Amino acid sequence: MDSIEIQKIDADKTLAIRHLVLWPGKSAEFVKVPEDEAGFHFGLYANAQLVSVISLFADGHSMRFRKFATLPEFQGKGLGSQLLEHSIDFGRQNQFQRMWCDARTDALGFYEPFGFTKFSEPFFKEYIEYYKIEKVF
Repeated sequence: MDSIEIQKIDADKTLAIRHLVLWPGKSAEFVKVPEDEAGFHFGLYANAQLVSVISLFADGHSMRFRKFATLPEFQGKGLGSQLLEHSIDFGRQNQFQRMWCDARTDALGFYEPFGFTKFSEPFFKEYIEYYKIEKVF
């Protein structure tokens, strides 16, 4: 990648990547979050193309992230890691005490190096297994 830039974006700009990566078999409406308008949304642009998105939501002293997705052809290149690091920094700078999310079981290995740990039993959304994970600052 020649150029990497992370920007605050509108919720609407996250929807196509959310849909394609997370729930391609569902309707585009399925990937909307009721709280989207109140969230903070960041996008990572590689060579001016939006390739990774994350949405952050204040939850008391915690910040929840949802709908974190990177286009398949850009996965494994460290771009999602950069976006997650940016989000962790944003949480710290804004005095949140922890970040958490519902993580797909097959993604737990991605989150562990960032210091995220499980704090729930496994559960299912549709047919996909998840755990609640958190990082305390």
